[in-house]
Amino acid sequence: MLRVGHLRKVYDGREVVRDLSFEVARGECFGILGPNGAGKTTTLRCCLGLTRPDGGALELGGLPVPEAARRARYRVGVVPQFDNLDPDFTVTENLVMFARYFDIPAREARARVPRLLEFAGLGDRARARLETLSGGMKRRLTLARALVNDPDILFLDEPTTGLDPQARHLIWDGLKRLTGEGKTIVLTTHFMDEAERLCNRLCVMDRGAIIALDTPRNLIDTLIEPVVVEVYGEGVAAWARASAAPLVERLEVTGETAFCYMHDPAPLMQRARREPGLKLLERPANLEDVFIKLTGRDIRD
Repeated sequence: MLRVGHLRKVYDGREVVRDLSFEVARGECFGILGPNGAGKTTTLRCCLGLTRPDGGALELGGLPVPEAARRARYRVGVVPQFDNLDPDFTVTENLVMFARYFDIPAREARARVPRLLEFAGLGDRARARLETLSGGMKRRLTLARALVNDPDILFLDEPTTGLDPQARHLIWDGLKRLTGEGKTIVLTTHFMDEAERLCNRLCVMDRGAIIALDTPRNLIDTLIEPVVVEVYGEGVAAWARASAAPLVERLEVTGETAFCYMHDPAPLMQRARREPGLKLLERPANLEDVFIKLTGRDIRD
C-alpha cells in the first residue's frame, strides 16, 4: 500500500529526512516513532503528496507521488497532528461537508454518519456544535472524519493526543477492527504502549533517518536487556554508581531515579533492600526503554 525509497527532504540547507526507505503491506499497522524534530510529520506529508521531496521515490496505493497524489488521496484517510474541524458546522455537518471533497453525495454521506460517530464514541452528539465539544471529543471527531470516504489506508499523526485513557482504549479497539478488515494504517505516536499494542511493525527515526525497524517484540528482545529495576530516592545517584553499577549491565541515572538494566535482578534487589531510603520497581523491559536507549533522554524541542 505504501512504498518509500531513499526519501530525502531539505529545509533551509538542513536535511530533515535522510535516505528513508520502507514498505507497508495491506492490512498492516506500521508505526513511525521518534523524538520531536525527527522528521516524522515531514515524512507523512511527503507520502501524501503535500510536501514535494528533494529525492527518492514514493508510491501510495500503487500510484506515484507526488505526480498522482490527488488520485491516490481519494483512497486515503488522514488524521493531522492538530485538529482542523470547521467551527461553523455541527458534528454531522463536518462529516457531510468533508465527504463532498470525495464526491460522495450528501444523502450517502448522511447515511454513513451514525456508524462513524459510533466508532468515535460520539453517537449522542450528532447535532452538537463544535464549541460544545471537549478537546478529546474534537479529536475523536477528526478520526471519524478520516473514515468518511471508507479509505484503504489511514495516516494517523498522533491520533490519541489529548484523549483520556477510556477514549484511547475505545480508539485502539476501533483501529484494531479496521486492520482486521484489511485496512492499512500508518501511525505516528509518542505513546509507546500505543505503538506496542497496535503496530505489526515500526521504525524509530532520529534526525531524519531510520535507526531501527522491526516488530515491537523483536526490537525489545534484541535491543534491550530483559529486566529493568528503577531505584528512587535521595542520594540515589551516588549509591547507584558505587553499589549498583558493578551488578548491572547498563546504568542510567536521571534526577533521583536510577534505571538499572540487566538479566538477573536478584543481586541488585538484595543490595538495594538494605538501604531504607530507597524505593524499588522491578519490571520487564518495554518499547519505551528501547526508544530511550536509541534516542537518549534529552528533551527535544
